[in-house]
Amino acid sequence: MFLIAGLGLIGWLTARVRAVAFRRGTTRRFSSLPAHHAGFVALVMVLPALLFLSVWSAVTPGMVTEAVIRTEGAATLPPPGFERSAVLGQARALAQGGSTLGASPLALRLAPAYAREQARFDLIATILVFIITLSCGAYAYLRIKPDFGARSRIERMIMAALLTASLIAVLTTVGIIGSLLFESARFFSIVPASDFLFGTHWAPQVIDPADPGASLGAVPLFWGTFFIGAVIAMLVAIPFGLMSAIYLTQYAAAPVRRWMKPVIEILAGIPTVVYGFFAALTVAPAVRNLAVALGYPFASSESALAAGLVMGGMIIPFVSSMADDSIAAVPSAMRDGSLAMGATTSETISRVLLPAALPGVVGGVLLAMSRAIGETMIVVMAASGAATISLNPLESATTVTKQIVDLLTGEAEFDSPKTLAAFALGLTLFGVTLLLNIVALTVVKRYREAYE
Repeated sequence: MFLIAGLGLIGWLTARVRAVAFRRGTTRRFSSLPAHHAGFVALVMVLPALLFLSVWSAVTPGMVTEAVIRTEGAATLPPPGFERSAVLGQARALAQGGSTLGASPLALRLAPAYAREQARFDLIATILVFIITLSCGAYAYLRIKPDFGARSRIERMIMAALLTASLIAVLTTVGIIGSLLFESARFFSIVPASDFLFGTHWAPQVIDPADPGASLGAVPLFWGTFFIGAVIAMLVAIPFGLMSAIYLTQYAAAPVRRWMKPVIEILAGIPTVVYGFFAALTVAPAVRNLAVALGYPFASSESALAAGLVMGGMIIPFVSSMADDSIAAVPSAMRDGSLAMGATTSETISRVLLPAALPGVVGGVLLAMSRAIGETMIVVMAASGAATISLNPLESATTVTKQIVDLLTGEAEFDSPKTLAAFALGLTLFGVTLLLNIVALTVVKRYREAYE
């Protein structure tokens, strides 16, 4: 990296000197400044070398491992498999300066070979980077002429870089969707979709090979996800979020708003694992003790109510922020006109501002709901793994995200229906949250168009 940066700087300086020499003794107008020519040469030198270095870094570990396996010390390596991978991993860590504590004798013997081969490949990479950078620099340097459009070339490079960054994001999304679709197709080739989507019995621990769909009915998971994320959480988030937005926009003094609004938005920056600890250690016992005091002795310490309450508190900033922006975007003439007609502030809010801001508020609620439905850490730490269908919030409930974690952290084979069910659940959850986001963004877009 230092070599590439140093050669790029040299190329920039020499190219600028060459471009400045063109301007001496002439009043001719040029299409590019000396800085454009210098930047063109530096980019042509640096970018190919960085691209080569990234590809080399990705393929080198495998090449180093193959070279080590061909050495005499690797003759006693175990057969290909987990044990061999573990020994080679230890040897690689030792070669990189890792601790020898707990390392096997074979790994200690292979570590010098790893260090030697890694140094050899690093030397090869350095030589190739030097050759590539100088070759590209010579090519770019010879292109510098008085009529050369270096500025337009730089713009094209920047546009290509931005396009590449955009494509990486798009391809990542396509890859995620593709993996979900592929693995879900494998699952549905084993388990009928009707059994999965409409079955009411979820027990992936005991699956009958003759009828795997009988134990993989996901309706209890869908109900738990809806009950916790879309009912209990929203019963907390909507009133508190909406009322806080109304207070901050209509009643709070400017100094109060300046400190209260950031405090509310801090809730969105707290890690969800902290919410999970809070739910498991504080809210869940409090809910259970309250239920016992009210005469319900069978309340669970992993109830749907505990997880929903904490999840609702977590998404209050989403509802509050969207409602705040929506109410503030309503033209002040509507508010002033209502007050001028004799309406009180509360009547103006309920009959003028909220109806006008309703599309934006609804969009914020839908976005918050999609956030709650996809939440993982709170339900993993506070909700139960029992798949039940019950309207009692004091009983145990589970969600789709909780079951995905349980399915993928077990010891089942990857090709088993139990593991593949996680991808089917993920695909279903992805479809629901995508639909909610599309509806929310559509509602918000129409609202913005109404007042712009």
